[in-house]
Amino acid sequence: MRALSSREHNPSNRQQEGSAAYGRLIEILCLCILGIMLVAGLWPFCAPRNRVKWLENKDGVQFIPNSGVRSTAAFHSKSPKDNTSEGIEIWLVPSSIRSGNTILSFDGSDHPGAAFLLRQYKDELIVRQQYIDSHGASQVEWSAVGNAVREASPVFVTITLGEQGTSIYLNGVLSETFAKRGTSANNLTGYLVLGDAPQGRDSWPGQILGLAMYGSQLTPSQVAEHYASWTRNQQPVIRKDEAPVALYMFNEHKGNVVRNQLDSTNNLIIPDRYFALHPPFLSSVLGDYQPTWGYWQDIGVNIAGFIPYGFFFAILWSEVRSIKHPAATTISIGLLISLTIEVLQVFLPTRSSGCTDLITNTLGTAIGVIIHHSRLAQNLLTKVRQQFCMSVGSTTGVHRGVGNASSDSEEQASMSA
Repeated sequence: MRALSSREHNPSNRQQEGSAAYGRLIEILCLCILGIMLVAGLWPFCAPRNRVKWLENKDGVQFIPNSGVRSTAAFHSKSPKDNTSEGIEIWLVPSSIRSGNTILSFDGSDHPGAAFLLRQYKDELIVRQQYIDSHGASQVEWSAVGNAVREASPVFVTITLGEQGTSIYLNGVLSETFAKRGTSANNLTGYLVLGDAPQGRDSWPGQILGLAMYGSQLTPSQVAEHYASWTRNQQPVIRKDEAPVALYMFNEHKGNVVRNQLDSTNNLIIPDRYFALHPPFLSSVLGDYQPTWGYWQDIGVNIAGFIPYGFFFAILWSEVRSIKHPAATTISIGLLISLTIEVLQVFLPTRSSGCTDLITNTLGTAIGVIIHHSRLAQNLLTKVRQQFCMSVGSTTGVHRGVGNASSDSEEQASMSA
């Protein structure tokens, strides 16, 4: 009979083997969790293709998610003084009235504060305009016109800005006038973005059939005349006294350039890849906030996504690779991982870099650490470790039994001989 080795007799060796197997499992789980977090935070790792399409049966372009058009250069006021009288015409067809997205916007305007934009929210058209109040402070005014658009129905929108305030016309007819609150100038300046916001991730679903910009405030008769001309001839009858700035007819039907019929130095381009003209970098919590269900869903996902990291890395640093202050280390590394993801997201136009994500990710890590320290989790982990030791012990016993049987057979064979 073969004598058992001290290693086989000693239960502490089996416990060490069980602890080693348990540690390897935790390390593998930590690596998997880290990989999943990076993939979830940085997918799709590059800018997707710009999904703007030319319309086949008429002039215009189609916008869908991850699509946008921008000007090749910034617009600037041609007047030596600040231009307080401006106008813009856009012929559009919304594809949906169930959400809110930016139709047209500017970036880097020739004035302080927020740039001009036109936005759709369900059936409303909303205009954002900057002005200087009586105290010299930059303020933002939001003007909305309800029941302005219908799904898949063309609408010709004219917005005039001037000393008389802001007027919004629909199909050549005055819909609403908003009184002037302060000094407002150079609104239609900066880089022009169509179908999205300069920060990206706000693609508007719909069609744009035509666009014109003016350095003067159009009169009601001019607005009506332009609407009739657009609908009849697919372009306005422009006079020099209207100070035309740009005219885009979208009649190219192919390529990646929409020509400015009045100034070839500032065409519109359709980039091959989806873009964010001015991507946010660690945007503020207040700037990230939106009173929508989707916003709170993102908060929940960001917290829940980092809880497994906090839980398993707390196990790693406190039980497998014991270090001082495992809880603080886990939370600090979680913050660093989240910061790395947020910094890299600046280069991904389909993702947004914000302080809200940084805070919620770190909160999720802290919750995971707290769960690890709970009595329920500790009792469960103790049972898991014991199960590993028992499994290793039973496996060793099976190997030992096979070895003993082989040795006994050899002894019997030798005695028979």
